[in-house]
Amino acid sequence: MLQDHAKVMAVFLQAGEVVGRKKLQKIIYIAKKMNITFTERYKFHMFGPYSEELSLRMEELCNLGFIAETKEDKGNYYQYRYALSAEGQKFLDMYQFDLPKVKPMFESLNEQSARFLELVSTLLYFEELTREDVKEKVQTLKRKQNYTEEDFEQAYMYIESLKKTVQ
Repeated sequence: MLQDHAKVMAVFLQAGEVVGRKKLQKIIYIAKKMNITFTERYKFHMFGPYSEELSLRMEELCNLGFIAETKEDKGNYYQYRYALSAEGQKFLDMYQFDLPKVKPMFESLNEQSARFLELVSTLLYFEELTREDVKEKVQTLKRKQNYTEEDFEQAYMYIESLKKTVQ
């Protein structure tokens, strides 16, 4: 049980602070699709792949004081910031786990916008389909996002670059 918690905490150790719940969901999902051993199960949701297990795990980590959560009022919505706390750092220093050191990948993912990661994770979610079928599905399911042809190309190129960082 704690091994799965430690793996999530290690993301913050490698990526630093993550701004946004949606972004965190996508970072973990994409890492999982890059064969990083996360156990959270994902289903397709309104904003792409979503794991209720990850949401619960994050709530537990915040309650334990291992992850610091900051809630910012942005007027019509709240934005959440997550970072590894000093207690979390102490815990990781004592704990042995097998998360590969893929800091460049986590840093790169964290530098991307949540909108872009939503597209990347959705492409990966439907990766067994042809590119044309995926594009059609994304344009149907995510019509409001108005993804362009260029967005799709950038996302596919980004996926290929991520695969090279974890080889």
